[in-house]
Amino acid sequence: MINGVVIKKLNKNVDERGWLAEIWRNDESNFSPIMSYVSETKPGFVRGPHEHKFQADGFVFLGPGSFKLFLWDNREKSETFQEKMEIEVGENNPVFVIVPPGVVHGYKCISDNVAWCINLPDKLYAGKDKKEEVDEIRHEKDPNSPFKIQ
Repeated sequence: MINGVVIKKLNKNVDERGWLAEIWRNDESNFSPIMSYVSETKPGFVRGPHEHKFQADGFVFLGPGSFKLFLWDNREKSETFQEKMEIEVGENNPVFVIVPPGVVHGYKCISDNVAWCINLPDKLYAGKDKKEEVDEIRHEKDPNSPFKIQ
């Protein structure tokens, strides 16, 4: 397990109407999302890998569809520096994952159909009014990157 990464199993409370899942509570964590967005990823496609200097990401994977989530600790002063994690998440393993700054992350849709991810970052994308530099270090187009998603 990478130091600082939180993986919280989500419970789908099912009844005749469908299901409900509680994804985040401020009494369970000091993580504080500031915005949210949802993405849909087509089968076989990848998002990332990238990392943030200051931002932590909260990812909700609960379906439809599934992903393989990849995490690498790129923080030189971390006890788990250079450790890698892979975990299947989504419809069959609904989770809320908190990825701290400096942990490279990305995911690949492994479903036959599209998969959804909800992101709850703790910083605004491009800052207030989208007038600041984007806090991302992109690794996906670097052919020499050690961070590969297959």
